[in-house]
Amino acid sequence: MIEIAQPATIPKDRKPGTLHSFFALKFHEGDEDKAKVEAIEKALNKAGVTITLMARDVEKWGQAKIPEGKTLMTDYAFPAMQQCECNIIEFSEKGVGLGINAGYCYAIGKPIFIIAKTGSDISTTISNLATKVIFYDQPEDLIEPFRQIVSSLTGARNT
Repeated sequence: MIEIAQPATIPKDRKPGTLHSFFALKFHEGDEDKAKVEAIEKALNKAGVTITLMARDVEKWGQAKIPEGKTLMTDYAFPAMQQCECNIIEFSEKGVGLGINAGYCYAIGKPIFIIAKTGSDISTTISNLATKVIFYDQPEDLIEPFRQIVSSLTGARNT
């Protein structure tokens, strides 16, 4: 029996010194992207960032069906983006949905952090929307930049 997709649960109370981010990437079916997400998430967690990811939290890695009359972006992703403190987009591979994600978060005033493998082509449009662009070789390269981001974004909240 196929599960029906439910909205992502975004924690309202967060530990001091942590951020909760909407996370987006050009996702492909299969274990390779799942492993990529898990490695990046592990690094982000070490920096104090937790994430909401539509492929995992709503679609349950392809096991949950979006009900007829609903769409992933407008009915699930946009409401989750509104509840998160920032947006992290893995942009090593371009995708229309990633641009829509960035544009929506920009319009609602959420900080946008673009991460991409070193050497990736980041368009001027995405660069202009981004609060910061961070290139990395290994997911662990994201820890220190995101520790600094967490510190700068949560400093006022923790005092």
